Amino acid sequence: MRIAIYCRVSTEDQEREGTSLDSQLKACQDKAQEFGYEISKKYTLKETYSGLVLERPKLDQLRQWARNKEIDAVAAYTLDRLSRDPVHFIILQEELERYGIRLILVTEDVDSSDIGKLVAHIKGFAAKLEAEKIKERTMRGKRERIRNGKLPTGRGILYGYDYDREHGINLANKDLDTVKMIGQWVIHEGISLNEACRRLMERHIPAPKGGRRWSRGTVGRIMRNPTYAGKSYAGKTRTEGKKRIRCSEAEYIPIADAVNRSVFSWEEWELIQRQLNRNRELSPRNQKLKYLLSGRLFCTSCGRKYYGVPMHGKPYYRCSGRVKLLSDKVCTSRSINASKLDEAVWAEVAKVLANPSTILAGLQQSESVNEEAFWGEELDRMAKRLKALNKGQEQLLQWALKGFPEDMVVKENEKINRERNELESAIQETKKKLGRAKENHANFEHVEDFCQIASQNLADFGYAEKKLALETLRIRVLVDGNDPPRLHGILPVPSEVYAVSQPL
Repeated sequence: MRIAIYCRVSTEDQEREGTSLDSQLKACQDKAQEFGYEISKKYTLKETYSGLVLERPKLDQLRQWARNKEIDAVAAYTLDRLSRDPVHFIILQEELERYGIRLILVTEDVDSSDIGKLVAHIKGFAAKLEAEKIKERTMRGKRERIRNGKLPTGRGILYGYDYDREHGINLANKDLDTVKMIGQWVIHEGISLNEACRRLMERHIPAPKGGRRWSRGTVGRIMRNPTYAGKSYAGKTRTEGKKRIRCSEAEYIPIADAVNRSVFSWEEWELIQRQLNRNRELSPRNQKLKYLLSGRLFCTSCGRKYYGVPMHGKPYYRCSGRVKLLSDKVCTSRSINASKLDEAVWAEVAKVLANPSTILAGLQQSESVNEEAFWGEELDRMAKRLKALNKGQEQLLQWALKGFPEDMVVKENEKINRERNELESAIQETKKKLGRAKENHANFEHVEDFCQIASQNLADFGYAEKKLALETLRIRVLVDGNDPPRLHGILPVPSEVYAVSQPL
């Protein structure tokens, strides 16, 4: 009988500083041997990931093994190693039961009865609360270090510096001379990043991660980092759900004295930035033919997108359905002169933008003013009910411990679980509706502002402004080999009225 072993810690720092994956693994192996299971390296999983997230790479692998029935049992050190979220733990436990797979925990017994699941839920709920407390203390500690002028973690190590963990400061080393040399090349010679890489490798200067090969990305990150000019910041990104969002510069938190010695003055650093920006503008990569409708042009014959392609030195759009590798049946739609089509489509869009009141009137008719407030109130109501259910389930545990009839406790627990499942599904659906309402409202305000400004500045629109207008109005262009192209998007009347009339 084969057993899968799952070990988890929350962060790389925990892995280094105390919560050992190896100690978990040894305990799980001993437990598996005690039950007579076959231990295989193939079915041994160790990962560093938050226990509050259900979608984890190694846990996903474990669940796939379970679905494929490649294993007969799963071993973990404790309940919270599998999950710190009680709902997630019950999902995992029931999933394993469904496939006939036994769950073994080293430090506690697993009871699959309703009472056992209730106890597991309460334990998991406590573990989740503790995880949130740890997260809050960690963030508070980071903020305190920033206020004291220290980098929040040792991950602030920079090329050219050695990190002093005790004092939270980067101490200059000999590699800082290399940074200075690159900066002087850029300021006085205006060299490109590729040329800087070539010179560094020619001088046999080791790259930051070892080896002799430098990349333009590495050199670019060094030259763009204001810390080398004595200005360091924290809080450049924030977490929203599972995503990392880049913050605006106004939200950055300055860190005083993050390095003991800067390599550039602020004036030198600004000169470097100007030269790098100029190099980017003059790069041959940015002098290619432009395709205004790229990503917005669709073939009505096969449904695929058109893409930009140069033909005889001129820009053309070609249906991707004509590429045999992408389509079993090759599309016969003709290629289109990009310059003429771009000009024709923009002429039609400009007519709309010149009179934005018709667009705004159409949007206002579809705008539900109270929709966002309604779904927000509904979400608050359901959140309060969910909180009440959790309290009720905690009370049930007290009843069970005090010797109340088991049938009564089980029946009430099943009722709560059914209502919770229905409520959580409703909450997810309501969140989606609230998100759509907020997005619609934000889009309305954005389109309104844009149209008002655009109508007054159409004559000055360049390529970038035209691209933005097409995106704001969500323009899609449908073409085939016979009829004139048709526009779709946020338009006040049916798209056929805006059929492009100019010849191609």
